[in-house]
Order: sequence, then structure tokens, then C-alpha cells
Amino acid sequence: MENTSGHGETIVIPEEIDRWNWGAVFLNVFWGIGNKTYIAFFSLVPIINIFVLIALGFNGNKWAWRNKKWESIEHFKTVQKKWTYAGYIVGLIYIYVMLSGLYRIFYQ
Repeated sequence: MENTSGHGETIVIPEEIDRWNWGAVFLNVFWGIGNKTYIAFFSLVPIINIFVLIALGFNGNKWAWRNKKWESIEHFKTVQKKWTYAGYIVGLIYIYVMLSGLYRIFYQ
């Protein structure tokens, strides 16, 4: 398949990258800057941020493919896998902090 990355809204997204993106969800603003997907900044706006996070999860890979030029599909998948692993780490830290706070509220 031809590399169509970075060519905007009119391109066809390769099927193998049309997946949920945890990196875009948990590292939203940083991921948005790194992938030239600036809609991620709306995750800083209260109330609408939950909808933005869901949209980033569903559409993050598509938007990153359309907004940034990638060497290949494999390169794209490798980079997004790193974002995903970093997102998992941040997500686990977030859950730990939330549970620690709840523990302190209810048991101390």
C-alpha cells in the first residue's frame, strides 16, 4: 500500500492502524503535540474533556496518520506502540493515586 500519511482528511486510512489508542487517551496533550493532532488540547476543557478522550481513543490513530508524515505503516505502529506503553504506565499511576486517595478518605 502507498504511504499516504500526512496528506490530510481526504486519504484512506490503512486498515491495520484503525485501532483504539490508549496513548492518545492517557497522554492526550503530549500525544497530540507529538503527533500533530492539536484537537487533543480540548482535553483540558472541563466537561467536554471526557468526550474528547473517547474521540482520541477511537480516532487518534486516524488523526495521527492524516496529520503527520510517517516513514511507513510499520514505523507508525512502532511509534504508537511506544505511546501506548507510556499510556499504560500513566494510566496505572493515575489509578493508584485515585485508589490511594479513596483509601485515605474512607479508612483514616
